[in-house]
Amino acid sequence: MGETIATNKKAFFDYHIEEKFEAGLELMGSEVKAIRAGRVNLKDGFVKIVKGEAFVFNVHIGHLETTHRHYGHEERRARKLLLHKKQIEKMFKAVEKEGFTLVPLSLYFNDRNIAKMQVAIVKGKKLYDKREDLKQKDIKRDIERALKGE
Repeated sequence: MGETIATNKKAFFDYHIEEKFEAGLELMGSEVKAIRAGRVNLKDGFVKIVKGEAFVFNVHIGHLETTHRHYGHEERRARKLLLHKKQIEKMFKAVEKEGFTLVPLSLYFNDRNIAKMQVAIVKGKKLYDKREDLKQKDIKRDIERALKGE
């Protein structure tokens, strides 16, 4: 994995991650430039499988000031994910089960400088799981503070 542009921190807090996939993205030129500038928000994004193809919805890729409005892109448009057929079938079977969803985790450029998105099959956490995660995070922070203070 190369240079990470954006991560979906909310996904790690709200879901148990079952399995991760690396997917290519079908993008316009203005979108690639905006991604390089870091104008990406994955927070509300989700993946849907439509007619045997995977699409990512609600991922915000902002405009650059240098991009002409006429040739620019729509900020929250559905973008096609480039995956193998077997991966799409596996995702589809998982989503058919109760409680599973597909969520984008991160967006990055790989070693060959191609934009890739990490997508995961996830299951929603219960409220008590979220509380437990927060407790563990606080304990870890307190331990680090104590060690730093010595």
